[in-house]
Amino acid sequence: MRDKKGWIRIVEAFVSILLITGVVLVVLNKGYIVKEDISERVYQAELSILRGIQTNDELRVEIIQAGEPLPIEWEEFEAKVPNLKAEIISRTPNYLSCIGKICKMNEICTLEENKNQDVFVQSVTIAATLEEVKYRQLKLFCWEK
Repeated sequence: MRDKKGWIRIVEAFVSILLITGVVLVVLNKGYIVKEDISERVYQAELSILRGIQTNDELRVEIIQAGEPLPIEWEEFEAKVPNLKAEIISRTPNYLSCIGKICKMNEICTLEENKNQDVFVQSVTIAATLEEVKYRQLKLFCWEK
């Protein structure tokens, strides 16, 4: 009878340790799992940048007159649309890295390089100017630094 009581106490102690360990792990993990959701802030920043470009006549003319072939990648912005690139860089918040791409309206416009983090994308239509009737799609790709 004495040996059975010993085993029961050992099992009780083991189960108690497992329960306490489980509770501690759940409590500790809650702090690590909850990640700040910055998506709303990023989308607002992107929309602000894009609306500023969309309403700026000089930048719209620059985009429309950038020429062919499309798409125009970020690396080509310096040569083809330097004011646009400067505007995007100057308006990008410190916590983000952003690049742009100019595409045809009916074309799929994606980020070619693979990022190992969340990439937030917004786009606007750049419409005709008084001199030319052309439509372009300006996409902005942003991610956390």
